[in-house]
Amino acid sequence: MARRPLPRILSSGSASITRSREIARTAADNATDVLHPLITVTRGMRLLAGAGRHKWAATPRDRRGHVLFLVAACVLAVALIPYGPLLALISVMGAAAWRGRDRTPARTGPDEAGTARLRALYEALVPHFSVPDDPAPLFHHGGDWEKTFGTSYAFDADGRLTRLQVNYPAYFTDGDPAARSRVEQVLHAKSGRGREYHFAWDQENNHLLMTVLAALPTTIAAQRFVTAPGETVLGFTDADAVRRTVPVEDGDGTRDASPVIWRTGVRSTEPHLLVVGHPGSGTTTLMRSLALQALQQGDVLVVEGGGTGEYGFLAGRDGVLAVERGLAGTLATLEWAAHETERRLIAANRARQSGHPEPEDIGRPLWILLDRPSALGHLAAADGRQDPQELLRVPLRHGRAAGVTVVVAEQFDSLHALDETVRTHTRARVVLGPADSDQVEAVLGAQPHTTPTPDVPPGRGYTRLGSGPVLRLQVPATPDPYDDTTSEAHRTAVLDLLPGGPPAVEAVQEALPEPEPEREPGPETVSTHKDRLIGAPATAEG
Repeated sequence: MARRPLPRILSSGSASITRSREIARTAADNATDVLHPLITVTRGMRLLAGAGRHKWAATPRDRRGHVLFLVAACVLAVALIPYGPLLALISVMGAAAWRGRDRTPARTGPDEAGTARLRALYEALVPHFSVPDDPAPLFHHGGDWEKTFGTSYAFDADGRLTRLQVNYPAYFTDGDPAARSRVEQVLHAKSGRGREYHFAWDQENNHLLMTVLAALPTTIAAQRFVTAPGETVLGFTDADAVRRTVPVEDGDGTRDASPVIWRTGVRSTEPHLLVVGHPGSGTTTLMRSLALQALQQGDVLVVEGGGTGEYGFLAGRDGVLAVERGLAGTLATLEWAAHETERRLIAANRARQSGHPEPEDIGRPLWILLDRPSALGHLAAADGRQDPQELLRVPLRHGRAAGVTVVVAEQFDSLHALDETVRTHTRARVVLGPADSDQVEAVLGAQPHTTPTPDVPPGRGYTRLGSGPVLRLQVPATPDPYDDTTSEAHRTAVLDLLPGGPPAVEAVQEALPEPEPEREPGPETVSTHKDRLIGAPATAEG
Protein backbone atom coordinates (compact mmCIF):
# COMPACT_ATOMS: atom_id res chain seq x y z
CA MET A 1 0.00 0.00 0.00
CA ALA A 2 1.39 3.38 -0.97
CA ARG A 3 1.94 5.76 1.91
CA ARG A 4 -0.35 8.76 1.94
CA PRO A 5 1.42 12.11 2.25
CA LEU A 6 1.00 14.06 5.44
CA PRO A 7 -1.20 17.12 5.40
CA ARG A 8 0.58 20.32 4.45
CA ILE A 9 -0.20 21.93 7.76
CA LEU A 10 1.70 19.15 9.58
CA SER A 11 4.69 18.97 7.24
CA SER A 12 5.37 22.70 7.20
CA GLY A 13 4.13 23.51 10.70
CA SER A 14 7.56 23.91 12.33
CA ALA A 15 8.78 26.30 9.64
CA SER A 16 5.64 28.41 9.94
CA ILE A 17 5.95 28.56 13.72
CA THR A 18 9.60 29.62 13.49
CA ARG A 19 8.75 32.28 10.89
CA SER A 20 5.88 33.56 13.04
CA ARG A 21 8.17 33.85 16.07
CA GLU A 22 10.68 35.88 14.08
CA ILE A 23 7.93 38.21 12.80
CA ALA A 24 6.56 38.70 16.32
CA ARG A 25 10.02 39.36 17.76
CA THR A 26 10.76 41.91 14.99
CA ALA A 27 7.43 43.65 15.55
CA ALA A 28 8.04 43.82 19.28
CA ASP A 29 11.51 45.30 18.75
CA ASN A 30 10.16 47.90 16.32
CA ALA A 31 7.33 48.80 18.68
CA THR A 32 9.80 49.17 21.55
CA ASP A 33 11.95 51.51 19.46
CA VAL A 34 8.94 53.60 18.42
CA LEU A 35 7.38 53.73 21.87
CA HIS A 36 10.69 54.11 23.77
CA PRO A 37 10.16 57.87 24.49
CA LEU A 38 6.66 57.18 25.78
CA ILE A 39 7.95 54.29 27.94
CA THR A 40 10.68 56.50 29.35
CA VAL A 41 8.29 59.33 30.19
CA THR A 42 5.80 56.90 31.74
CA ARG A 43 8.51 55.33 33.91
CA GLY A 44 9.66 58.81 34.96
CA MET A 45 6.14 59.93 35.84
CA ARG A 46 5.69 56.80 37.96
CA LEU A 47 8.96 57.50 39.80
CA LEU A 48 8.06 61.16 40.33
CA ALA A 49 4.64 60.21 41.67
CA GLY A 50 6.21 57.71 44.05
CA ALA A 51 8.70 60.30 45.26
CA GLY A 52 5.83 62.76 45.81
CA ARG A 53 3.90 60.20 47.87
CA HIS A 54 6.94 59.45 50.04
CA LYS A 55 7.53 63.17 50.53
CA TRP A 56 3.89 63.72 51.51
CA ALA A 57 3.97 60.76 53.94
CA ALA A 58 7.13 62.09 55.56
CA THR A 59 5.63 65.58 56.04
CA PRO A 60 4.24 66.13 59.59
CA ARG A 61 0.50 66.60 59.84
CA ASP A 62 0.78 70.10 61.28
CA ARG A 63 2.71 71.25 58.19
CA ARG A 64 0.61 69.66 55.47
CA GLY A 65 -1.73 72.68 55.30
CA HIS A 66 1.20 75.00 54.58
CA VAL A 67 2.42 72.63 51.87
CA LEU A 68 -1.02 72.53 50.21
CA PHE A 69 -1.25 76.34 50.30
CA LEU A 70 2.20 76.64 48.70
CA VAL A 71 1.29 74.14 45.95
CA ALA A 72 -1.99 75.92 45.23
CA ALA A 73 -0.18 79.27 45.01
CA CYS A 74 2.31 77.82 42.54
CA VAL A 75 -0.48 76.34 40.39
CA LEU A 76 -2.34 79.69 40.38
CA ALA A 77 0.83 81.58 39.41
CA VAL A 78 1.52 79.16 36.56
CA ALA A 79 -2.05 79.44 35.31
CA LEU A 80 -1.97 83.28 35.28
CA ILE A 81 1.32 83.86 33.51
CA PRO A 82 1.38 83.73 29.68
CA TYR A 83 2.12 80.23 28.33
CA GLY A 84 2.40 79.03 31.95
CA PRO A 85 0.57 75.69 31.57
CA LEU A 86 2.53 74.84 28.41
CA LEU A 87 5.86 75.63 30.08
CA ALA A 88 4.82 73.64 33.15
CA LEU A 89 3.87 70.64 31.01
CA ILE A 90 7.17 70.80 29.14
CA SER A 91 9.06 71.02 32.44
CA VAL A 92 7.22 68.04 33.94
CA MET A 93 7.74 65.97 30.79
CA GLY A 94 11.45 66.84 30.76
CA ALA A 95 11.84 65.91 34.44
CA ALA A 96 9.99 62.64 33.85
CA ALA A 97 12.17 61.81 30.83
CA TRP A 98 15.32 62.52 32.85
CA ARG A 99 14.11 60.48 35.83
CA GLY A 100 12.97 57.55 33.70
CA ARG A 101 16.06 57.35 31.49
CA ASP A 102 17.86 54.02 31.14
CA ARG A 103 20.72 53.61 33.59
CA THR A 104 23.58 51.32 32.78
CA PRO A 105 23.63 48.65 35.49
CA ALA A 106 26.77 48.49 37.61
CA ARG A 107 29.10 45.65 36.86
CA THR A 108 28.87 43.12 39.66
CA GLY A 109 30.81 40.18 38.30
CA PRO A 110 34.59 39.84 37.95
CA ASP A 111 36.48 41.00 34.91
CA GLU A 112 38.32 38.68 32.56
CA ALA A 113 41.39 38.46 34.80
CA GLY A 114 39.24 37.75 37.87
CA THR A 115 37.25 35.11 36.01
CA ALA A 116 40.45 33.42 34.89
CA ARG A 117 41.79 33.45 38.45
CA LEU A 118 38.59 31.97 39.88
CA ARG A 119 38.52 29.28 37.18
CA ALA A 120 42.14 28.37 37.92
CA LEU A 121 41.30 28.10 41.63
CA TYR A 122 38.34 25.87 40.82
CA GLU A 123 40.44 23.54 38.65
CA ALA A 124 43.16 23.37 41.32
CA LEU A 125 40.62 22.31 43.96
CA VAL A 126 39.08 19.54 41.85
CA PRO A 127 41.49 16.78 43.06
CA HIS A 128 40.77 17.66 46.71
CA PHE A 129 36.97 18.02 46.57
CA SER A 130 35.95 15.22 44.20
CA VAL A 131 35.74 11.43 44.19
CA PRO A 132 35.19 9.11 41.18
CA ASP A 133 31.99 7.61 42.64
CA ASP A 134 30.14 10.92 42.92
CA PRO A 135 27.22 10.85 40.40
CA ALA A 136 26.76 14.65 40.50
CA PRO A 137 30.16 16.09 41.50
CA LEU A 138 30.31 19.68 42.67
CA PHE A 139 33.94 19.85 41.56
CA HIS A 140 34.97 18.36 38.23
CA HIS A 141 37.28 19.45 35.44
CA GLY A 142 35.58 21.93 33.16
CA GLY A 143 32.75 22.49 35.64
CA ASP A 144 30.94 25.65 36.64
CA TRP A 145 32.90 27.57 39.26
CA GLU A 146 29.91 29.81 40.05
CA LYS A 147 28.19 26.90 41.82
CA THR A 148 31.02 26.62 44.33
CA PHE A 149 32.12 30.24 44.72
CA GLY A 150 28.84 32.05 43.97
CA THR A 151 29.26 35.77 44.51
CA SER A 152 31.19 35.51 47.80
CA TYR A 153 34.50 36.86 46.52
CA ALA A 154 36.31 40.19 46.44
CA PHE A 155 39.40 41.54 44.69
CA ASP A 156 41.81 44.32 45.58
CA ALA A 157 43.10 47.08 43.31
CA ASP A 158 45.79 44.77 41.93
CA GLY A 159 43.29 42.09 40.92
CA ARG A 160 44.22 39.66 43.70
CA LEU A 161 41.66 37.90 45.84
CA THR A 162 41.00 39.34 49.29
CA ARG A 163 37.95 37.24 50.18
CA LEU A 164 36.58 33.94 48.90
CA GLN A 165 33.94 31.51 50.15
CA VAL A 166 34.18 27.93 48.92
CA ASN A 167 31.22 25.55 49.12
CA TYR A 168 32.60 22.01 49.29
CA PRO A 169 30.81 18.63 49.23
CA ALA A 170 29.65 17.04 52.45
CA TYR A 171 31.85 13.95 52.07
CA PHE A 172 35.07 16.00 52.29
CA THR A 173 36.99 15.13 55.45
CA ASP A 174 37.06 18.63 56.90
CA GLY A 175 37.80 17.17 60.34
CA ASP A 176 41.21 15.95 59.17
CA PRO A 177 43.90 18.60 59.76
CA ALA A 178 46.03 17.18 56.94
CA ALA A 179 43.18 17.46 54.43
CA ARG A 180 42.42 21.02 55.49
CA SER A 181 46.09 21.92 55.28
CA ARG A 182 46.35 20.70 51.68
CA VAL A 183 43.37 22.82 50.64
CA GLU A 184 44.76 25.86 52.45
CA GLN A 185 48.11 25.47 50.72
CA VAL A 186 46.42 25.38 47.31
CA LEU A 187 44.38 28.50 48.03
CA HIS A 188 47.43 30.26 49.43
CA ALA A 189 49.57 29.46 46.39
CA LYS A 190 46.93 30.37 43.81
CA SER A 191 45.75 33.57 45.52
CA GLY A 192 49.20 35.14 45.89
CA ARG A 193 52.07 34.69 48.28
CA GLY A 194 53.52 37.30 50.62
CA ARG A 195 50.20 37.91 52.37
CA GLU A 196 48.64 36.40 55.47
CA TYR A 197 45.43 34.46 54.92
CA HIS A 198 42.85 33.40 57.50
CA PHE A 199 40.83 30.24 56.93
CA ALA A 200 37.52 29.70 58.73
CA TRP A 201 36.03 26.21 58.31
CA ASP A 202 32.28 25.97 58.85
CA GLN A 203 31.97 22.19 59.11
CA GLU A 204 28.25 22.34 59.82
CA ASN A 205 27.35 24.11 56.57
CA ASN A 206 30.31 22.87 54.47
CA HIS A 207 31.74 26.34 53.87
CA LEU A 208 35.33 27.57 53.83
CA LEU A 209 35.89 31.32 54.10
CA MET A 210 39.30 32.66 53.13
CA THR A 211 40.15 36.28 53.97
CA VAL A 212 43.33 38.33 53.69
CA LEU A 213 44.35 39.81 57.03
CA ALA A 214 45.71 43.31 57.32
CA ALA A 215 49.12 43.73 58.92
CA LEU A 216 49.10 44.40 62.66
CA PRO A 217 50.27 47.94 63.54
CA THR A 218 53.89 48.30 64.65
CA THR A 219 53.58 51.91 65.84
CA ILE A 220 52.47 51.14 69.41
CA ALA A 221 55.40 51.78 71.75
CA ALA A 222 56.01 50.96 75.40
CA GLN A 223 53.62 52.78 77.75
CA ARG A 224 51.46 52.25 80.81
CA PHE A 225 48.53 50.10 79.81
CA VAL A 226 45.17 50.13 81.56
CA THR A 227 45.17 46.70 83.24
CA ALA A 228 44.06 45.19 86.54
CA PRO A 229 46.53 43.81 89.12
CA GLY A 230 47.98 40.54 87.89
CA GLU A 231 47.35 41.35 84.20
CA THR A 232 50.14 41.84 81.69
CA VAL A 233 49.87 42.91 78.05
CA LEU A 234 51.88 40.60 75.81
CA GLY A 235 51.01 42.56 72.69
CA PHE A 236 48.12 43.35 70.38
CA THR A 237 46.09 41.22 68.01
CA ASP A 238 43.13 41.41 65.61
CA ALA A 239 40.01 43.28 66.69
CA ASP A 240 37.71 40.26 66.27
CA ALA A 241 40.02 37.85 68.12
CA VAL A 242 39.45 39.20 71.66
CA ARG A 243 36.54 40.92 73.39
CA ARG A 244 38.53 43.58 75.21
CA THR A 245 40.12 46.84 74.15
CA VAL A 246 42.46 49.23 75.92
CA PRO A 247 43.31 52.85 75.07
CA VAL A 248 46.83 53.23 73.70
CA GLU A 249 48.93 56.11 72.44
CA ASP A 250 49.64 55.50 68.77
CA GLY A 251 51.75 58.25 67.28
CA ASP A 252 50.24 61.64 68.05
CA GLY A 253 46.77 60.34 68.95
CA THR A 254 45.00 57.84 71.17
CA ARG A 255 42.92 54.92 69.97
CA ASP A 256 41.50 51.63 71.22
CA ALA A 257 43.52 48.48 70.53
CA SER A 258 42.82 44.78 71.13
CA PRO A 259 45.37 43.43 73.64
CA VAL A 260 46.46 39.90 74.46
CA ILE A 261 46.16 39.80 78.25
CA TRP A 262 48.23 37.29 80.23
CA ARG A 263 47.05 36.78 83.81
CA THR A 264 49.50 35.76 86.51
CA GLY A 265 49.19 35.15 90.23
CA VAL A 266 47.38 32.68 92.46
CA ARG A 267 44.32 32.28 90.21
CA SER A 268 46.23 32.04 86.96
CA THR A 269 45.94 28.86 84.91
CA GLU A 270 49.14 29.62 82.98
CA PRO A 271 51.47 31.25 85.53
CA HIS A 272 54.70 30.91 83.50
CA LEU A 273 55.65 31.92 79.96
CA LEU A 274 57.95 30.54 77.25
CA VAL A 275 59.06 32.81 74.40
CA VAL A 276 60.72 31.26 71.32
CA GLY A 277 62.09 32.99 68.24
CA HIS A 278 64.97 33.49 65.86
CA PRO A 279 67.77 36.04 66.37
CA GLY A 280 66.36 39.51 65.81
CA SER A 281 62.75 38.35 66.02
CA GLY A 282 61.90 40.46 69.09
CA THR A 283 62.15 38.03 72.00
CA THR A 284 64.33 40.46 73.96
CA THR A 285 61.88 43.25 73.15
CA LEU A 286 59.06 41.23 74.72
CA MET A 287 61.21 40.52 77.79
CA ARG A 288 61.91 44.23 78.24
CA SER A 289 58.22 45.02 77.86
CA LEU A 290 57.31 42.44 80.51
CA ALA A 291 60.00 43.79 82.85
CA LEU A 292 58.69 47.35 82.60
CA GLN A 293 55.12 46.21 83.30
CA ALA A 294 56.20 43.96 86.19
CA LEU A 295 58.09 46.80 87.90
CA GLN A 296 54.84 48.70 88.40
CA GLN A 297 53.67 46.24 91.06
CA GLY A 298 56.49 43.77 91.78
CA ASP A 299 60.19 42.94 91.84
CA VAL A 300 62.20 41.73 88.87
CA LEU A 301 65.22 39.46 88.65
CA VAL A 302 66.88 39.38 85.20
CA VAL A 303 69.31 36.72 83.97
CA GLU A 304 70.83 37.40 80.56
CA GLY A 305 72.44 34.34 79.01
CA GLY A 306 73.41 36.01 75.74
CA GLY A 307 75.71 38.51 77.45
CA THR A 308 74.87 41.36 75.08
CA GLY A 309 73.99 43.82 77.82
CA GLU A 310 70.52 44.67 76.50
CA TYR A 311 69.10 44.80 80.03
CA GLY A 312 71.71 47.16 81.46
CA PHE A 313 69.25 50.04 81.68
CA LEU A 314 67.42 48.13 84.44
CA ALA A 315 70.42 47.94 86.79
CA GLY A 316 70.08 50.05 89.93
CA ARG A 317 66.38 50.81 89.46
CA ASP A 318 63.83 50.42 92.24
CA GLY A 319 62.38 46.90 92.19
CA VAL A 320 65.21 45.39 90.12
CA LEU A 321 66.85 42.87 92.43
CA ALA A 322 69.65 41.87 90.07
CA VAL A 323 70.73 41.86 86.43
CA GLU A 324 73.11 38.90 86.01
CA ARG A 325 75.16 37.91 83.00
CA GLY A 326 77.85 35.64 84.44
CA LEU A 327 77.50 31.99 85.41
CA ALA A 328 78.51 32.39 89.05
CA GLY A 329 76.15 35.30 89.67
CA THR A 330 73.34 33.50 87.86
CA LEU A 331 73.68 30.36 89.97
CA ALA A 332 73.75 32.37 93.19
CA THR A 333 70.76 34.48 92.14
CA LEU A 334 68.62 31.53 91.03
CA GLU A 335 69.48 29.63 94.20
CA TRP A 336 68.27 32.61 96.22
CA ALA A 337 65.07 32.68 94.10
CA ALA A 338 64.44 29.00 94.89
CA HIS A 339 64.90 29.62 98.64
CA GLU A 340 62.71 32.73 98.41
CA THR A 341 59.94 30.67 96.80
CA GLU A 342 60.13 28.12 99.60
CA ARG A 343 60.13 30.88 102.22
CA ARG A 344 57.04 32.45 100.72
CA LEU A 345 55.24 29.12 100.68
CA ILE A 346 56.07 28.44 104.34
CA ALA A 347 55.08 31.96 105.42
CA ALA A 348 51.80 31.80 103.50
CA ASN A 349 50.99 28.36 104.95
CA ARG A 350 51.67 29.50 108.52
CA ALA A 351 49.52 32.59 108.03
CA ARG A 352 46.60 30.51 106.75
CA GLN A 353 46.88 28.01 109.57
CA SER A 354 46.88 30.76 112.19
CA GLY A 355 44.06 32.67 110.51
CA HIS A 356 46.14 35.80 109.90
CA PRO A 357 46.57 37.66 106.63
CA GLU A 358 49.66 36.98 104.59
CA PRO A 359 52.75 39.06 105.44
CA GLU A 360 53.40 42.06 103.27
CA ASP A 361 56.86 40.83 102.23
CA ILE A 362 55.33 37.88 100.34
CA GLY A 363 52.45 39.82 98.77
CA ARG A 364 54.67 41.65 96.26
CA PRO A 365 55.02 39.58 93.05
CA LEU A 366 58.47 38.32 92.06
CA TRP A 367 59.35 37.98 88.38
CA ILE A 368 62.27 35.84 87.14
CA LEU A 369 63.21 36.72 83.55
CA LEU A 370 65.69 34.25 82.04
CA ASP A 371 66.93 35.06 78.53
CA ARG A 372 68.70 32.25 76.63
CA PRO A 373 69.35 29.73 79.43
CA SER A 374 70.95 27.29 76.99
CA ALA A 375 74.04 29.52 76.67
CA LEU A 376 74.54 29.42 80.43
CA GLY A 377 73.87 25.67 80.41
CA HIS A 378 76.75 25.10 77.99
CA LEU A 379 79.07 27.12 80.21
CA ALA A 380 77.96 25.19 83.28
CA ALA A 381 78.51 21.84 81.56
CA ALA A 382 82.00 22.87 80.42
CA ASP A 383 82.86 24.01 83.95
CA GLY A 384 81.32 20.96 85.63
CA ARG A 385 78.74 23.00 87.52
CA GLN A 386 75.00 22.79 87.94
CA ASP A 387 72.71 23.77 85.06
CA PRO A 388 70.86 27.00 85.94
CA GLN A 389 67.60 25.48 84.66
CA GLU A 390 67.66 22.94 87.51
CA LEU A 391 67.32 25.80 89.98
CA LEU A 392 64.08 26.84 88.29
CA ARG A 393 62.21 23.68 89.30
CA VAL A 394 60.98 25.06 92.61
CA PRO A 395 59.81 28.44 91.20
CA LEU A 396 58.15 26.70 88.26
CA ARG A 397 56.32 24.08 90.32
CA HIS A 398 55.29 26.25 93.26
CA GLY A 399 55.54 29.77 91.82
CA ARG A 400 51.82 30.29 91.36
CA ALA A 401 51.06 29.79 95.06
CA ALA A 402 54.09 31.84 96.11
CA GLY A 403 53.50 34.77 93.73
CA VAL A 404 56.58 33.97 91.61
CA THR A 405 56.37 34.22 87.81
CA VAL A 406 59.01 32.72 85.51
CA VAL A 407 59.53 33.88 81.91
CA VAL A 408 62.01 31.98 79.73
CA ALA A 409 63.14 33.16 76.29
CA GLU A 410 64.99 30.82 73.94
CA GLN A 411 65.90 30.53 70.26
CA PHE A 412 64.68 27.84 67.88
CA ASP A 413 68.15 26.36 67.35
CA SER A 414 68.55 25.78 71.12
CA LEU A 415 65.02 24.69 71.89
CA HIS A 416 66.13 21.11 72.49
CA ALA A 417 68.36 22.27 75.36
CA LEU A 418 65.41 23.34 77.51
CA ASP A 419 64.81 21.30 80.64
CA GLU A 420 61.73 19.07 80.79
CA THR A 421 60.44 20.99 83.80
CA VAL A 422 60.59 24.23 81.84
CA ARG A 423 58.67 22.68 78.94
CA THR A 424 56.00 21.23 81.23
CA HIS A 425 55.21 24.24 83.40
CA THR A 426 55.41 27.03 80.79
CA ARG A 427 51.93 26.58 79.32
CA ALA A 428 51.70 30.15 78.05
CA ARG A 429 53.67 30.26 74.80
CA VAL A 430 54.79 32.92 72.32
CA VAL A 431 56.48 32.39 68.94
CA LEU A 432 58.08 35.42 67.30
CA GLY A 433 59.71 35.96 63.95
CA PRO A 434 59.46 34.06 60.65
CA ALA A 435 58.37 30.47 61.31
CA ASP A 436 56.44 27.91 59.30
CA SER A 437 53.33 26.12 60.50
CA ASP A 438 55.25 23.08 61.76
CA GLN A 439 57.55 25.20 63.92
CA VAL A 440 54.60 27.12 65.34
CA GLU A 441 52.77 23.88 66.11
CA ALA A 442 55.86 22.40 67.79
CA VAL A 443 55.91 25.27 70.29
CA LEU A 444 52.23 26.19 70.69
CA GLY A 445 50.77 22.70 70.31
CA ALA A 446 48.38 23.78 67.54
CA GLN A 447 48.67 25.18 64.06
CA PRO A 448 47.62 28.78 63.43
CA HIS A 449 44.53 29.50 61.35
CA THR A 450 46.61 31.82 59.20
CA THR A 451 49.48 31.32 56.78
CA PRO A 452 52.77 32.62 58.23
CA THR A 453 54.69 34.97 55.97
CA PRO A 454 58.47 34.81 55.50
CA ASP A 455 59.05 38.54 56.06
CA VAL A 456 57.69 39.92 59.34
CA PRO A 457 58.72 42.93 61.46
CA PRO A 458 60.41 42.41 64.86
CA GLY A 459 57.96 41.46 67.58
CA ARG A 460 55.49 39.85 65.17
CA GLY A 461 54.32 36.29 65.81
CA TYR A 462 51.73 34.07 67.46
CA THR A 463 50.69 33.30 71.02
CA ARG A 464 48.61 30.70 72.81
CA LEU A 465 47.67 30.77 76.47
CA GLY A 466 47.23 27.21 77.69
CA SER A 467 44.60 25.41 75.63
CA GLY A 468 43.16 28.60 74.16
CA PRO A 469 43.14 29.61 70.50
CA VAL A 470 46.22 30.64 68.57
CA LEU A 471 46.27 34.43 68.17
CA ARG A 472 48.35 36.75 66.08
CA LEU A 473 50.59 39.00 68.15
CA GLN A 474 52.52 42.24 67.75
CA VAL A 475 54.76 43.16 70.69
CA PRO A 476 54.94 46.85 71.69
CA ALA A 477 58.14 48.53 70.55
CA THR A 478 60.45 48.42 73.61
CA PRO A 479 64.06 48.94 72.44
CA ASP A 480 67.16 49.34 74.56
CA PRO A 481 67.27 53.04 75.51
CA TYR A 482 71.09 52.94 75.60
CA ASP A 483 71.32 51.73 72.00
CA ASP A 484 72.53 54.38 69.55
CA THR A 485 70.02 53.28 66.90
CA THR A 486 67.03 53.86 69.18
CA SER A 487 64.91 56.85 68.29
CA GLU A 488 64.50 59.65 70.80
CA ALA A 489 60.75 59.03 71.14
CA HIS A 490 61.21 55.34 71.99
CA ARG A 491 64.12 56.12 74.33
CA THR A 492 62.02 58.62 76.25
CA ALA A 493 59.05 56.25 76.39
CA VAL A 494 61.15 53.46 77.95
CA LEU A 495 63.00 55.68 80.42
CA ASP A 496 59.76 57.26 81.61
CA LEU A 497 58.49 53.82 82.64
CA LEU A 498 61.51 53.03 84.82
CA PRO A 499 60.85 53.50 88.55
CA GLY A 500 63.27 55.21 90.91
CA GLY A 501 66.29 57.35 90.12
CA PRO A 502 68.97 56.83 87.50
CA PRO A 503 71.31 53.84 87.75
CA ALA A 504 74.50 53.99 89.77
CA VAL A 505 76.67 54.69 86.73
CA GLU A 506 74.58 57.72 85.72
CA ALA A 507 74.53 58.92 89.33
CA VAL A 508 78.35 58.80 89.45
CA GLN A 509 78.62 60.77 86.21
CA GLU A 510 76.19 63.41 87.49
CA ALA A 511 78.05 63.67 90.82
CA LEU A 512 81.41 64.33 89.17
CA PRO A 513 82.26 68.05 88.75
CA GLU A 514 82.98 69.61 85.42
CA PRO A 515 86.56 69.02 84.20
CA GLU A 516 88.86 71.96 84.78
CA PRO A 517 91.17 73.35 82.10
CA GLU A 518 94.57 71.77 81.93
CA ARG A 519 97.38 73.44 83.81
CA GLU A 520 100.79 72.56 85.02
CA PRO A 521 100.83 69.81 87.59
CA GLY A 522 101.24 70.92 91.14
CA PRO A 523 100.40 69.86 94.65
CA GLU A 524 96.79 71.10 94.44
CA THR A 525 96.13 69.28 91.17
CA VAL A 526 97.29 65.97 92.54
CA SER A 527 95.08 66.42 95.60
CA THR A 528 92.00 67.12 93.43
CA HIS A 529 92.47 63.98 91.35
CA LYS A 530 92.83 61.91 94.50
CA ASP A 531 89.54 63.24 95.85
CA ARG A 532 87.71 62.33 92.60
CA LEU A 533 88.97 58.75 92.52
CA ILE A 534 88.01 58.27 96.15
CA GLY A 535 84.58 59.89 95.79
CA ALA A 536 83.43 58.04 92.67
CA PRO A 537 83.44 54.50 94.13
CA ALA A 538 81.79 55.80 97.28
CA THR A 539 78.97 57.28 95.23
CA ALA A 540 78.59 54.06 93.23
CA GLU A 541 78.42 51.95 96.37
CA GLY A 542 75.88 54.24 98.01
